[in-house]
Amino acid sequence: MSGTVSSTAVRAEPRGRPPFRADHVGSLLRPRELAEARAARQAGTLSAEGLRAVEDRCIEAAIRRQWEIGLRSATDGEYRRAYWHFDFVSGLDGVEIYEPEQKVQFKGAVLPHALRVTSRIRWSQPVMVDHFRFLAEHVTGAVPKMTIPSPSVVHFRGGRRAIDPNVYPDLDGFFADLGAAYEQAVAAFGAAGCRYLQIDEVNIAYLCDPEQIQNLKARGEQVESLLGTYAGLVNRAIGGRPEDMAISMHLCRGNFRSTWIASGGYEPVAEVLFNQINADAYFMEYDTDRAGGFEPLRFVPRGPKLVVLGLVTTKSGQMESKDELKRRIDAASKFVPLEQLALSPQCGFASTEQGNLLSQEEQWAKLRLCVEVAQDVWGGV
Repeated sequence: MSGTVSSTAVRAEPRGRPPFRADHVGSLLRPRELAEARAARQAGTLSAEGLRAVEDRCIEAAIRRQWEIGLRSATDGEYRRAYWHFDFVSGLDGVEIYEPEQKVQFKGAVLPHALRVTSRIRWSQPVMVDHFRFLAEHVTGAVPKMTIPSPSVVHFRGGRRAIDPNVYPDLDGFFADLGAAYEQAVAAFGAAGCRYLQIDEVNIAYLCDPEQIQNLKARGEQVESLLGTYAGLVNRAIGGRPEDMAISMHLCRGNFRSTWIASGGYEPVAEVLFNQINADAYFMEYDTDRAGGFEPLRFVPRGPKLVVLGLVTTKSGQMESKDELKRRIDAASKFVPLEQLALSPQCGFASTEQGNLLSQEEQWAKLRLCVEVAQDVWGGV
């Protein structure tokens, strides 16, 4: 089979709105200057203002680099965060980070922190809206993209045990407050001018893993209702978005220091994911066989919804071949039309500030590869 997309596929066009034919999930490896500044701040030898100045400088450089390699969206690399998720959700009233005795186990690493709910969940301060504003003020040409964790993050890992029963005697009130807080958050980003917002929803992908399902059952969760609950939370969050705001979802199976948590194809969640969640696009992990085949993409409705194939791994610096990427895009196009497909890495390069085990130059080379393949397949980015 040749390295070009099948001639039977309809040739698509470059995208006029995000996500684009070549895009990326969001987080980037932290430059050494930034890592050293964050360590100095933690040690008390650098002021908050000093750290902010380094962050600003590094973000401006990252924005320029994204544009130079041909990407049409730009993120701040999540440079102001320690974690892709905890920094945001701990900014909500009632949610806090702590260090539990029983830590989250990845396949080869341990995540040291967790979340717990100690009071009513509320959106009382504009968490990370200033991050978006800085990004938008410094982007020229590209579309500024903001990433936030899905509301399901607050529930999935700890469940009932991590939610104070004196605050929420039943989970209906918890989910109602969580959904309302997220609805206000999305509205705040919209009011600040954000028109490309990504919801990082890893926990729906975890529901594809029998081992994860057993763990949830063992702690007493009503597993059968979780997919619907999480879908409802996302829809509540984005229900009041501006009409011209593009909402993408990112799904993966864990990404911490190049390790992972879950396995399993998308079949158990595909119909709900594509047809009951009101997202415009889905960034889908597809860099290993742990994510299964492309068959679940048959549930994608024909029309404007886009699937961004995460075929390029961020877990190692080994480069994929253009021919292999084109063959896999061709294989996916048997289940969803080529014009509804795009290409990206499978996840961010640094879901936590420690980052994955590859170099800065390998990171940029992989993003450049996505751009070059998109130009070959779709005639542009």
